[in-house]
Amino acid sequence: MTTILNMDCIVHTPGLGGEEDNTPVGTVESVKGKFNLACRFNFAADTRRGYFQAPVKAGPAWDEAAGLSFWVKGDGSPQWGGMELIARDNPRLRYQYEFSISSTRWCKFEVPWCDFMPFLPDGEQLDPHGAQKPSHVGHLNFGKQSWWFEWPAHSFAIDQIQLEPAIKIDTTDYTPTGEPLARVREKLAHRRPIVIATMGDSLTSRYHWANKELCWVDVLSHKLRVHVHAEVAVVNRCMGGHQLAHGLLQMRRWLPSCPQPDLITVWFGGNDWSDGMRRAPYEKRLRFAVDYIRRMTKGSPDIILMTTVPWLEIFEQNDIRELGDAVRTVAAEKKAAVVDMNAAFMRAGKDATKRASLYAWDKVHLDEYGHQVTAETVFQRIVGGM
Repeated sequence: MTTILNMDCIVHTPGLGGEEDNTPVGTVESVKGKFNLACRFNFAADTRRGYFQAPVKAGPAWDEAAGLSFWVKGDGSPQWGGMELIARDNPRLRYQYEFSISSTRWCKFEVPWCDFMPFLPDGEQLDPHGAQKPSHVGHLNFGKQSWWFEWPAHSFAIDQIQLEPAIKIDTTDYTPTGEPLARVREKLAHRRPIVIATMGDSLTSRYHWANKELCWVDVLSHKLRVHVHAEVAVVNRCMGGHQLAHGLLQMRRWLPSCPQPDLITVWFGGNDWSDGMRRAPYEKRLRFAVDYIRRMTKGSPDIILMTTVPWLEIFEQNDIRELGDAVRTVAAEKKAAVVDMNAAFMRAGKDATKRASLYAWDKVHLDEYGHQVTAETVFQRIVGGM
């Protein structure tokens, strides 16, 4: 194994992230490590995001490795830490991984290259045989993201970052053999309880102002309870501003409390589109997403992929529908269910006088009618084959 950073001395410098991004994200100090010394990263209360930054000299050995490993000693809190890799020649090519700091003992994390999520649409998965190779990395940072919902003071120590020649990855084919929603429908038909996990952006997030009083997921679960007489639990950790890769990155945070849900809905696209994502790269990322979700959940859930809806100002041209083409292509390949929300909104908003009622005052997020249309469309897709 090749050591990247032994952490015996402080090489990371704090970026900005505290006090609305105007002060350093925190402090770093040398502490007793797993092997010799280690570096402890300290974050003050209300520091929402930011990274401690350090340059690294990646080379051919990185492309020969399966990924990297590092040791973590947490503070025992339910907070999380984050590692970020950035290409040396392009700061928009950045890849992130999140890890638990709940243990106060030294824990080793082994991360294959593919599990570093590209944070921006420019990036593809790190791949020694692809266009974006690990050997292109120029920075290795530690920090946190703003979507972690709570921001108390916390800390974690890092020791011995190394390249790993081999990392075991679950290669089981979890593609369902029957109809994409057969398992969840069987449970509903027998009135067995189900757990629905949602992955998405501000159109689904309960934290967003537009969904405080009404959210389509809650309407959906109510419909299932009333019409199918099923007990439904919902795990909704969606966050405004999220792109598809961000939703995958955050999975590690909610999976411990919901490791094998019965159904996962995946509804992204608006933020991806606004940041320059188009059909071909979205299709590639979505293909990886389905495989990743199944790997992380051991293939337990049925998956619904939902197509992106346009906001009001682009409703008529609806250029964003090309991301829906990507959804349909990947769903057919991966035997996931499709809910065509784009088509549903086109129908619901065909009458221009009623179109605006789909949206909240900002003409982007959903108003009550938009939530109802979404819930009904998903509901019909689930129960339509029962």
